[in-house]
Parts: sequence; C-alpha cells; structure tokens
Amino acid sequence: MDWNPEILEKFLAGKFFGQKLYYYSETGSTNDVAFSLGVGGASEGTVIIADSQNKGKGRMQRIWHSPPGTNIYTSVILRPKIRLSKASQIPITAGVAVAETLSKYCPDKVHLKWPNDVLIGGKKVCGILAQIKMSENAIDFIVLGIGINVNMSREQIPHDIKDIATSLSIETGREISRQELIISLYENLAKCYKQLVQKGFRPIKEKWLSLTLMTGQMIQVMFKNEKMEGKAAGIDDDGSLILLTNENKKVKVSAGDVTILKR
Repeated sequence: MDWNPEILEKFLAGKFFGQKLYYYSETGSTNDVAFSLGVGGASEGTVIIADSQNKGKGRMQRIWHSPPGTNIYTSVILRPKIRLSKASQIPITAGVAVAETLSKYCPDKVHLKWPNDVLIGGKKVCGILAQIKMSENAIDFIVLGIGINVNMSREQIPHDIKDIATSLSIETGREISRQELIISLYENLAKCYKQLVQKGFRPIKEKWLSLTLMTGQMIQVMFKNEKMEGKAAGIDDDGSLILLTNENKKVKVSAGDVTILKR
C-alpha cells in the first residue's frame, strides 16, 4: 500500500477537505457511505476513501471497476447554497479540479469531455458521479464521487474498455504515489469549489472550455432511447451542454452520453 491513512488524516487536519476522514480498506461504494453520512448530518468537507470497492458506481448505473492497491476511489460531502438548477455546475467544477491535478503528471495531454469525464490522450482516466439529497425543494447536500485510474496496468483494465480507458502509470510509464495525488486532488478541489462559491460559475466555465476538445466537433448524445446529433457549441451557465443541431437550432442537453463522431 502506497498510502498511510493515519499520516493522511494528520496532513488533512484543518483542511477544507479531509477535516473528517473515513478510510476503508474495502467498501461497497464510497458514494453510498458518504450519502449515509450526509443523511446523518456529516459536515461539508467530509471525505471517504477506499482502497477498493466491490460495488463501485459509474454514471448511468454502470459499474466502476475498483481493484485494490492501484487507484483512487473517494467521495466528498458538499453543502452548497445553490438552486437545484445550478447543481450540474458541481461535477463540471470537479472535472476542472481533477484535470488541473492530473496535468502535473501529463502536461498538455489532459482534457475534459462533457459531462464529467477526464481524458488523457483521448482515453478515460477518471469518472465523476454526483448524487443529490433534497430537503423541502432545496439541496440538503451533494455527494461527489471521484474515481481515478492511477497505477492500473493494461492487463488490469477490463477487456470491454481497454480501447477507451487508461491510467496515469500507463501514460507516464512510472508508478504514481496515490497519497501525493489525493492530497493534491483535495487541494485543487477546495480551490475550485471556493472559486465557484465566491466568484460564480464563469471562471470555472472558462477553464472547462479551455480544457475540452469537444467545442466545434460533431457529436452524438445518447440518453436512454433518445439520440441527438449536432455540433458541440460549449456549455451553458448551468453546466448543460449546448448542441447546435443539423437544423441550426441550439438545444440544451442536461444529461446523456457523448460520443465525438469521426469525420
């Protein structure tokens, strides 16, 4: 194991993220643990870390492959005072924080794909899953789950995603300290979250747009049984994707899977 929970807890004491830390060598899902803690009143900035998950969650009810000793699986509790319509700003903000963290290891190779994928060289290295708890038509808390492929080898990546997934160690050719990485992640996440709260979404939006290769590309969006195609025209102030359809109409997309179409 390349991290020490006791040292990590001491280092994060007094920080925005990690003032309260729950560590598990194995759990079902860090998001599930965080959600239960949030319902119990856990404070904003509480973090959950697992060395492995046996019920890791991805978007759209997918499974997030979570072997031990290799990756980062963490969830944080947020209690933002924002309207529900602005909640999608949170995973966008997290994507920027993750991209800034990983760019230290892979300069100029890290990019973002809407809604919340972080890519290195066009392959997915990180997924982000936000879950919201409402209370009387207002946001009670948001659980933000982040999974980063850190030291997975090519052989450890499941066969069905080998062509679209990667890890930091594959891309850098060396083993990465998960402890160093997760500390940097929390620092960048705190910086970006505070920027969102204090200065609004515009600086985050501008940074996201600078980190994506989607803008101007022809894309396909799938949501349940619905399919749309058009040109990616950026993101709106609520974090929605703006799609310019083939009929030259602008459409806001709030959820779905995006594929960049090859020309």
